[in-house]
Amino acid sequence: MFRSRRASLAQRLWRHRCVTPGPDDSHGALKPAALALFKKLKEKELELLLWAVESRGAGESGCVWVESRGSKPGLPASLLLCRLFRWPDLRHPHELKRLSFCKSTGGEGGVHCCNPHHLSRLAVPETPLPPYGKISPFATPLKCANTLNNNRRIWQDTSLSQRSLRDGHWCKLAYWEHRLRVGRLFSVHDDHVNIFADLPAGSGFCLGQLGSRNRSQAVQRARAKIGQGLLLSREGSGVWAYNRSDHPVFVCSPTLGPPGGSGPAVHKLLPGYSLKVFDYDRAGNLACWQGHHDGPYDAHSVRISFGKGWGQCYSRRFITSCPCWLEVLLSIPR
Repeated sequence: MFRSRRASLAQRLWRHRCVTPGPDDSHGALKPAALALFKKLKEKELELLLWAVESRGAGESGCVWVESRGSKPGLPASLLLCRLFRWPDLRHPHELKRLSFCKSTGGEGGVHCCNPHHLSRLAVPETPLPPYGKISPFATPLKCANTLNNNRRIWQDTSLSQRSLRDGHWCKLAYWEHRLRVGRLFSVHDDHVNIFADLPAGSGFCLGQLGSRNRSQAVQRARAKIGQGLLLSREGSGVWAYNRSDHPVFVCSPTLGPPGGSGPAVHKLLPGYSLKVFDYDRAGNLACWQGHHDGPYDAHSVRISFGKGWGQCYSRRFITSCPCWLEVLLSIPR
């Protein structure tokens, strides 16, 4: 009975492998290593792995612990499972970043977590990405939020003061539809937060619950693509964004531009990728200057658009032309 239960779990896991194998191997080549790994895992670990794979990372599944001893040389368990279930073209472990909620130390030695949905692919701003529009890197520290008053659009200050720091907020989130801010500012106290429209068993900032009158068709289509949204986390000297949805998100931050460049690009963050969207150390070394923005702009903020890019290479010049976007207001002492 014990063996049949394990065999059933292994068979179900194998059926969830990626349809297309990677360029350097085939499913036939990976199968012996995968079955050997499944055999090493305890039944509880197999159940956790199956739940994570079947739910495609919805919510925060538990760690799947495995010992490195006896594994196939040159093919760590995390790399094997990520290639099998998520990214067939993955080549090296250093292309991966462990997500903040994972309890593993991150190394492949000893006992570590091999849950493929506790890992993301690492997006580095310096790598060749499509040339998205250039935006001013660090405008004067003005802050913005948009509300409606007597059917007039009025910009208001949403700066995060020293009081916010004392209250324990490391950031606040503002959700926008074009020029209209929808809902209240969402304070973030934990080290990471989910921003989503539909995330089973998830907690955090649920955009699906925010109502607004007379939504346009463009906004409704964009909101339908948010899905599991993204994971925002404060780690060490920076803030990271992980795109857990099925569609790209577009990110602009004062610290994403190359040194000496004319400004940070609007970076396309593909599904399954993580990007360091704000660097506290670099922010302290950048000088502020006035750039071209639609309305006031906070120099200690990150702007993220769901599904639609903006800039000089797009029909949308400013982010306020995007149907759905998020403003991350960081609690940095002024």
